[in-house]
Order: sequence, then structure tokens, then C-alpha cells
Amino acid sequence: MTNFKTLAEFLTNFNSEEACRRHFEAIRFAKGDFCPHCKHTKIFRFSDGLRYRCDKSKQDFTIKTGTLFGESKIPLQKWFIAIYLLTTNKKGISSVSLAEQVGVTQKTAWFMDMRIREAMKQGRGKLFGTVEVDETYTGGKHQQKFGFKKKMPIMGMTERGGRIRAFHIPARETGIILNQVTRNVDKSAFIMSDEAHVYSKLPKFGYGHGSVKHGKRHWARGNINTNSIESFWALFKRGYHGTYHSMSKKHLQRYIDEVAFRFNNRENDMAAKFDLTTLKIANRGKLSYAALTA
Repeated sequence: MTNFKTLAEFLTNFNSEEACRRHFEAIRFAKGDFCPHCKHTKIFRFSDGLRYRCDKSKQDFTIKTGTLFGESKIPLQKWFIAIYLLTTNKKGISSVSLAEQVGVTQKTAWFMDMRIREAMKQGRGKLFGTVEVDETYTGGKHQQKFGFKKKMPIMGMTERGGRIRAFHIPARETGIILNQVTRNVDKSAFIMSDEAHVYSKLPKFGYGHGSVKHGKRHWARGNINTNSIESFWALFKRGYHGTYHSMSKKHLQRYIDEVAFRFNNRENDMAAKFDLTTLKIANRGKLSYAALTA
């Protein structure tokens, strides 16, 4: 585990490529050595400190093999800076800004950004307690004639004071919305929403339900409100308009995962968020540029 609270302390911790390599090795082999090719648990370290060999398969590998870093020639030190920037900037960081700060091309920075976001994928398991549910739209421009057809719908649900789940959905349709709720929210939860008709069906699925009528400018009814999920949408849209300016439909979910990751780890310090992301990168498996751009 690292221990830093400022950028200066981060740079002191990882002041060389060797320091970064040792840290990533400690994270990747925290439960013991293994070969990424065959999972055999006996490996040999070369004297250069950069390569390993499996005792069983006799294959050589590096600390990056089989991780989201892939066989990237980008130094670990630059990767670590990119992880730090993406996990600590509340509104994210564009590939243009990342390229300038890390010292790589914009195309390389975009690829780095996307691989780090891949590590930030949201977990599974049900949400409990009081859960607020809502949808929003992003992308395109609202036109009176066509309504929201050019916009991309996003659905979110959050435990009050707890975790967020957010997804790009193909359409704001009853079946899609109810399916997302039943997949992600435990039946013991009490769900709060706006007055959208689809949510009136929730009691048929065993959920407790309360709503407020935003159309009549009612934002709270006693303890019933959707302020937490609305705050998340505000955070997401600040990143959209202030940092990224546009998000493609193909990669929208990765951007959502990024914002959700920072939100879900808002109580953790810089070092904890950095180590969690680095661990996920070690465990996720490679993601090629061709797969991202296909």
C-alpha cells in the first residue's frame, strides 16, 4: 500500500521506474507469485529485474503481461501519473490534457485513458436500503420537433449515502428500466423516484415506492426526494461539458464507469483510490487498441 496525501508525496513515492515496478509487483503478486500464461506458482526472476520465467511452461513474461497495461512500452511511471490524474480530478481529464501532462501523443493518451476506465468498471451485487432512481440524457441537442431522439439515455440508482450504479440504456422504455431495477436493487429496498409512470409499477415487483412530482416543481415530500441521484447527474454533466465536451455512444459506458468509480470512492483518500485502480488493472486482463476501435 502507498501512503501519500499530496501530489508532491506521490511523486516522492514513485520517483523512478524501478520504484513503480516494485510497487506494481507487490500489488500483482500480493497473494503469491504466478505465471500469467498458465497460473503456475513457481517463477524465476531475471537479474535485470524486468523479466520473469515460469518454471513449468518456460515462458518469459514481464510484470505487465496479462494486465490492462499489456505489453505497453510506455514506462510505468507515466502510467502511474495517468492513474493518479484520472482518479483524483473530480471532472476527469481529457486525452489532450493527459498527453500534455504525461508526455505522450494524444492518441496514446486516449488509449491510456480508456484502459484505465476499463479497470473502473462498476461491480455487481444488489443495492440496499433507500435507493433513489432516475434517468437523464446526454449528447446531441434537444430539438422541439424530434425531442430526445438524438440524445443518449442514462439510468442511475444510488443508495442514499452509499453506492451509485449508472448505465447507458438503449431506450427509456418500461421493460428496460424495470429490468435494470430488478437486476441491481434488492427487493427489500425502498425506492424513491420522480413521477414517471414506469416507477408506479415497482410495487408489483415487491418494492416499496415513493415519488415526488418534479413536473409540478415538488422536489421533496417529507423524506422522499431524488436529491442524491440528481447530484450525481450534475457531477457527470460538469465533466461532460467542462472536460470531455462529447462522448461517443460506443464508449459512453466507460465514461459513466469513470465518474461512478470516483463517486463510489469519494470517502477514500488519494492513495487508496490509486491502489484500488492499480489492483484492478493488474487483474482485468489486456485490452487491445484494435478491440477499442473496432
